[in-house]
Amino acid sequence: MSGLDQRLRDLPDARLREMRRGVEKESLRALPDGGLALTPHPAALGSALTHPHITTDFSESQLEFVTGVHTSAQACVDELTQIHQFSYRALQDLGDEMLWVSSMPCGLPTDETIPIGRYGASNVGRAKSVYRMGLSHRYGRRMQTISGIHYNWSMPGITTDAYFGLIRNFRRESFLLLYLFGASPALCSSFVAGRDHELQKLKKHTLHMPNGTSLRMGRLGYQSDAQATLSVSYNSLERYAASLQEALTKPYPAYETVGIRNPGGDYNQLATSLLQIENEFYGTIRPKRVIFPGERPLHALRERGVEYVEVRLMDLDPFEPVGINAQTMQFIDLFLLHCLLTDSPPDTPDEIATLARNQQRVAARGREPGLRLERFDAAVTLTEWGGEILTALAPIAERLDALHGGSGYRDALASAHAVLRAPDTAPSARVLATMAHDFDSSYLAFTRAQSVQTRNALLALPFGDVQQQRFVDASKASVDEQKRIEASDSLPFEIYRQQYISAERLGVPGKRAPARVWRPA
Repeated sequence: MSGLDQRLRDLPDARLREMRRGVEKESLRALPDGGLALTPHPAALGSALTHPHITTDFSESQLEFVTGVHTSAQACVDELTQIHQFSYRALQDLGDEMLWVSSMPCGLPTDETIPIGRYGASNVGRAKSVYRMGLSHRYGRRMQTISGIHYNWSMPGITTDAYFGLIRNFRRESFLLLYLFGASPALCSSFVAGRDHELQKLKKHTLHMPNGTSLRMGRLGYQSDAQATLSVSYNSLERYAASLQEALTKPYPAYETVGIRNPGGDYNQLATSLLQIENEFYGTIRPKRVIFPGERPLHALRERGVEYVEVRLMDLDPFEPVGINAQTMQFIDLFLLHCLLTDSPPDTPDEIATLARNQQRVAARGREPGLRLERFDAAVTLTEWGGEILTALAPIAERLDALHGGSGYRDALASAHAVLRAPDTAPSARVLATMAHDFDSSYLAFTRAQSVQTRNALLALPFGDVQQQRFVDASKASVDEQKRIEASDSLPFEIYRQQYISAERLGVPGKRAPARVWRPA
């Protein structure tokens, strides 16, 4: 019996039943012609600073929907659907804006015209906007308009060390998720205006990679030459925290040149270090825990350990009404349990570099026949390695279906096997095929049509007065909460900024978080 099989047998049913997931989903607001909507965050959606379920990401034009925590994938999809329904009704009342259903952005204006998120006059609200201004100086605003889905996952009884073992394995094998679910093989040429790239031209305003899976996760997506100098180890909380601490506190010459303020006194960024705050560190997966108001995420991890992981590489699926379906979530559950239960050797700087190369290959060329990836000291085809992973998931799927009833997990696994055998059925291939067949290979025309179809489908779903009023009340309450926060501020913003970014707020270096078991409330 393998180590995975034994660990699976030893895992109590009660813990598997309490497996939890939640979703954060981003989408740009777009105009009927496929251009970016430049209007402010709709007032009917409440305060982007304090609403528990509806906020903005980088841009004022980029909605972010946040579900609660759920013990079933379908319940998570159902809540995400309701958030969309309410938001579409608010947009409908304002005009003809729609949510862009692809990860790569709609038609973009000049970089400086893309509006940065605004969160009011409080210190915390101003800090959020200044952080985004820093991102615009460092990486450009276009890159920040990329949208995706973050999948937050936890299970009771997992120690911090076990979560880091999961993360190491996830990073080794996450190429499979890019292959199976990547859905951004093409983009509008406005995204790369003035930039060097290796994309091939399809039409006047459409560029693509013929075998690409996820341009969002490739060289043109959430990548940074500056952050490429980081070699973050996931061998322990202490090693991970030490890597981030240095990036958060050590001045970075290029960002020192940008400065904290411009000559007119306006803020350029929160800090001149390689990372302004923890969230600036780009990665396919993060260790996370819920933080207290005003607490730094790194401090929370050091004090109380890892509470859940955040999977960050999922593209929006333009063929799904809310960008993801329950079957995809169930596959991620299987994959994460596999990563948790499989032996996880320590990572090394050489392996970290290898994983980055594998990610780039699969993002740009994942469906290329015979594509080979690096696995330790050997080369192996993506399909061979992927097939081994899927085979290892079978007993996990059997166990979960036996526990919950039905065949949902086995169906999710069977679907993955089918895509691995037939690359032309992968979402990335379907996007290119549909573009070619129905939209003269135009990315904007395809995504615009899918966005309109999605809007109409969600507006046609039943949405009762009770549901509507619940969201209206939440929006009003969020506005009141923002006013309360603004009224309670007493510190000048500059003092608040200095205190927030201070090294003392990051927790005690090397402090060992207690190996306590987290039990969901």
